[in-house]
Amino acid sequence: MTEECAILLSRFSLFALITLSAPLALSAPALAQQAAQAAPAAGQMSSAQIAAFNQAVTDFTAGQTAQQAGDNAAAAAKYEAALPAIRTAVQADPARIDNVNFLANALYADAAAQGALGRMDKVIALYTESAPYWRKLAEAKPTDAASRNIFAGILIQMGNQKLVGGDKTAADPLYEEALALARKSVAENGKDAVSRNILLSALIGASQTANDPALSAEALTMGKAMLSDGTIDAMNKPSIEAMTGTKAG
Repeated sequence: MTEECAILLSRFSLFALITLSAPLALSAPALAQQAAQAAPAAGQMSSAQIAAFNQAVTDFTAGQTAQQAGDNAAAAAKYEAALPAIRTAVQADPARIDNVNFLANALYADAAAQGALGRMDKVIALYTESAPYWRKLAEAKPTDAASRNIFAGILIQMGNQKLVGGDKTAADPLYEEALALARKSVAENGKDAVSRNILLSALIGASQTANDPALSAEALTMGKAMLSDGTIDAMNKPSIEAMTGTKAG
């Protein structure tokens, strides 16, 4: 694969994945209610910080409502208003996994809204901030395939951004971590199209950075099969078509 082709493929992946962000792991009411119940105790935060956290739950829920209605500008504003208090809650009690989950999802939701508004630099910054929290969730909840797949997708986007900038060295470990996560999801449910497409995205990225012909062959084999059976998604289809030199119908 030529360097020009690699850059082209990474651009396809970056912009498509940002546009086609996966749904949140929890619905807005469930996530907000869970977070409210998990608010840090008064001994960990001041009364003003607790009040700010409670307002953040309200703002997050309003952001979800706006986002579901297609008003991404209003959604982004609500998420940005909510984030400082959620960050404070996690800093006060990093072991409280419900609040880690809340922060990870709030950052992810904000990134989706910012992506819809075309603010790609903001998207990558939010994903970069969220990655350690998604990693912690993946470790704390090893059977939660939804969180695992979201984290893998975020890693792929971060890798794509590095690759577009020509930094293969920084992109490679991101793809490798995503590959391990995606392989686990596919091993658990090999018929799930979402998990298979995430794995294919990770293979496409890693095939451009790892200098491993086996990864390129695996990506091509898997991509061709998914083109044939119609399970390939809009993010991966242009990349596989470019790699195979074909145009699917």
